[in-house]
Parts: sequence; structure tokens; C-alpha cells
Amino acid sequence: MVRITNFNAYKLKLTDRDTDGWRARVTAIQEVAPDILTLQEVLVDEELKEGETELDRAQRWRAEAGEIIGSLAADCGLTATTIRADGTRGGIAMANNQHRGWYTAILWNPDTVRAVPGGFRPFGAPDFWHGCTTVQLDVGAAEPLLVASYHGDPIRPDGRANEALRLKSIFRRTGGAKPGILAGDFNSVSAATTDPGGTRFYDAEPYTDQDHDDLEFQCYPETVGETNIAIRLPTEVLLRKDYMVDAAAHLAAPWQPTVGYWADGQGDPDPWGERRIDLILATRPVAPALVHYRAHVSPASEAAADHRPVYADLDVSAIAAPQGAR
Repeated sequence: MVRITNFNAYKLKLTDRDTDGWRARVTAIQEVAPDILTLQEVLVDEELKEGETELDRAQRWRAEAGEIIGSLAADCGLTATTIRADGTRGGIAMANNQHRGWYTAILWNPDTVRAVPGGFRPFGAPDFWHGCTTVQLDVGAAEPLLVASYHGDPIRPDGRANEALRLKSIFRRTGGAKPGILAGDFNSVSAATTDPGGTRFYDAEPYTDQDHDDLEFQCYPETVGETNIAIRLPTEVLLRKDYMVDAAAHLAAPWQPTVGYWADGQGDPDPWGERRIDLILATRPVAPALVHYRAHVSPASEAAADHRPVYADLDVSAIAAPQGAR
């Protein structure tokens, strides 16, 4: 069994080390005990320093983000160190849009999962508002599992829809999909449904009774101020014909929000209320291997971040083998 966990760690910075917030994050991760952890919102100091060139800043960003992720991994008993194609030690499995100091990352338990040499690839601009980290991991299946850590565009629904097409292409192979897991903060609710006809959404409309300035970021323009219908395009393209499945809906897990539980004044103001925007999607070959899904709720997870960790368990023996494999 392999456990995949996603966690938006709420603006995780170097200055958070040795704080209660850092310890809460570590505790929450250790409580879930992931084999693979997809991480979002690792932040560096974006300001251009006096006498610093753009190249200097980019190098500083990489070093600072690597230190944050490496420290978190060490404290959690995980690793994020990749392996180059020649078998030598590579860099940290992380990615950013080169114009922004916000990073995604992937960490894993080296006792249960192995990085595939040459299997790390970061994606940045112009494909993603935040960087998207991808790593191939040996989980004991017939072929490596492609894992992506994604953080959706928070402002532009059309941007998220375009990102979804790029994500789909990352997992595409001729005639189908690679064995893979796409996990992250999608910044939108899922298009997964609960009935064969696809008429009932797993996530009910969350914005119906709201009236605030940010609704355009999440709702169809013609519905803003009236019915406030959520735009679900980012996952519609990924879930079409079960190219991917949403682990929570696929397993008919009890609905749990992943955000909206922090009190006013704790973190950034949240006008959205309770929603499920942190998702774990499995490609067609991996869908049969899904056996369990939950959002992790504990005192540590409630204190750690404004997003709850979510996790799914895979029976790797049930991952579909590639055609021709024996």
C-alpha cells in the first residue's frame, strides 16, 4: 500500500523554522505518514536586493526554496532529492514560475518509494501561474508512477482551464494515460459527479448565497450576484471519459471541506466559506488501485495551515500494467 498526501502548507518560509507553525506542519505530516507528499506554497523573499542581478536573485530563490523543502523533508523523515539520469545526486524536486517566488514540491519516504533516475521535471511559465513539479517514482508497480504537484491560478478561471490542458498533456501517452497521480490546490471545486448520468456533482455549489468582490474569480460571469455558479472547467477536461478520476468521488468518501475552517483574522481573509479545492486525481491505469481517501483533521492540521492535508491510499498491485507487460 502506498499513501499519497497533498498539503498546501500556507506560505511556508525559512523564518517559520523553529516556530509553533513549523512544528504543527511537521506533526500534521507525520500523523498522515505519507509515502509521497505533494506540497504547495513554499515561499522565498521575492524582493530584488541591492546590487543583485536577476540571475543572482534566481539562484538565491533556488537555494532558499531548496533549504526550506530540504529542512521540512528532514524533519518529517522524508526526502526530496532527485536522481539524475546518470545516477548521481540531483537537486530538490521543486518548481516555480521564474517570475514568482512561490514553489511546489514533491517529497517521499525513501524507505518505501524510490526516485527514478532522470524522472524529475519542473514546469514554469508560461504553462503555470505557479510552478508544477513532476517526478517519476518507483512504487513497486509494473512501471513508474508519474506524480505531479500542482497549484492552480487563483485569479483566472480561463487560466486554470488552460493549465488543465497542459496537465493533461503531461500525463498523456498515445492511446491513453500514463500511470499517474495529479494532486494539489486546484483553486476551484471539482467537476466530479456521483451518478452514472453525470448530473449530480460530488461538491455542491458553494457560492450560492455569497455576495462579495471576488466571485468573478470562481463563478460564471453571467451568474455573479444571482446564482453564483462555480466554474469547474479545470477538472472537467481532466475527468472526461475517466481520463482521471477524483479520488474522493470515485471512492464515494464522505464529503469533507479542505478550506474555510480558519477563523477571521487567522491567515488571509477568506470570503469563500467551506470548500473542497485540494484534490487527488488518479489517471485511468491507477483508478482501480484507489482504496481509501480522507481529509486529515487534527489539532495539528487545524493549526498548521488554511488547507487540510488530503490523502489517498493505493494498492499498487492493482495499477494496470502497460499493454504487452507480463
